[in-house]
Amino acid sequence: MKKEIGMWVDHRRAVIVTLDNNKETVQIILSNMENNTRFSSGSHSGTSNDNKTSTAEDIRDRQNEMHLGKYYAEIAYKIKEADSIMIFGPGEAKVQFSSYLKQEKFGGKITTVDTTDKMTDRQISAKVHDYFSVA
Repeated sequence: MKKEIGMWVDHRRAVIVTLDNNKETVQIILSNMENNTRFSSGSHSGTSNDNKTSTAEDIRDRQNEMHLGKYYAEIAYKIKEADSIMIFGPGEAKVQFSSYLKQEKFGGKITTVDTTDKMTDRQISAKVHDYFSVA
């Protein structure tokens, strides 16, 4: 039987539901990101005072990227034995994690990347069961 994994992921938490031989396992991984973490998407320019702020923001952004890289690596390690991977969640993390998996040569295992709102662990588990029972 195939090892099927569905996961809800955001920048702070991942809930991994593994279905293997009619057995379900649920794992939760916390990123331990600070609550005030920002993810900037623009460039900064201006006066020298702005450059100091920009440099501080650039350093913080690099630190956040490194932290997310470690978080995504931990999740990838937990799902490395998967035959099929379903990824869903509310924000950018699902797309970023999907890209991370493609870089790590797991891209062929991804069956879907879907946008969902916040969900309880039970709702996540039910969604994974529903998806793989139809697929």
